Amino acid sequence: MLRLHLHLVSDSTGETLEMIAKAALAQFEDADVTRHFWPMVRSRQHLDRIVPDLAANPGLVLFTLVNAETRARLEEHCRQLGLPAVPALDAVTEALESQLGQEARGRPGRQHTMDEAYFKRVEAIQFTIAHDDGIGWENWEQADIVLAGVSRTSKTPTSIYLANRGFKTANIPIVVESPPPDALFRLRRPLVIGLTTAPDRLVQIRRNRLLSLHEDTETAYVDDDRVRDELKYARRMFADNGWPVIDVTRRSIEETAAAAIRLYNQRSSGEDGAGDQGIKPI
Repeated sequence: MLRLHLHLVSDSTGETLEMIAKAALAQFEDADVTRHFWPMVRSRQHLDRIVPDLAANPGLVLFTLVNAETRARLEEHCRQLGLPAVPALDAVTEALESQLGQEARGRPGRQHTMDEAYFKRVEAIQFTIAHDDGIGWENWEQADIVLAGVSRTSKTPTSIYLANRGFKTANIPIVVESPPPDALFRLRRPLVIGLTTAPDRLVQIRRNRLLSLHEDTETAYVDDDRVRDELKYARRMFADNGWPVIDVTRRSIEETAAAAIRLYNQRSSGEDGAGDQGIKPI
């Protein structure tokens, strides 16, 4: 198994650098990677404090540092230690400079400035948390997206992810014995999206959930026939109301959210086909 120490050095929160590293590492199998995370490195003194760890755990250094002096000092330390140092955003920044005909502004954390988009995201997160699992249905008309699905179809984590992208998202569990409020079927502004999955996969997820809670696994909640009936009931509801459907069986939370955003943007731009997805899951 390949072993690697990966040092992530950022002058801001490091969120961008972490996502780049995660996406790149996903391309490699059987890699044992130890990550060393160094956010908010904005001074020579702070940088010097992490050098002993670089020396003690030699590996690859990825960095996003816009201050020329701090960056040069890191690169010099890496040269002395014989460590490869990769500026993660240089190629993209240089390409943008070429296309835009201007130099990039070297301000740490510029992408995290508290602008209108930041406050929109905060508002979306607050709304989503307050409207999880069918709560606050009286305010669903204020949502951008409403996710509907039977238990354990990733409604809550997908909602939170969408909220972090700035979408006010509510979600509602579809339960055969307890139909959703009529307000769900009268919504005009939000895009209602149905989430579905393969019955066998759903049974497995529910069973694992019960085991983690040390609860009895011999219940209707994980009965094969009962689960299939639940999914059929939900799918019929989605089709009857013309709601688009996303099959989450082989999708990660990020992929499900991306599909939801695509459907939302299609409807917002007036493209045809979004309403027909309720018949065939994407």
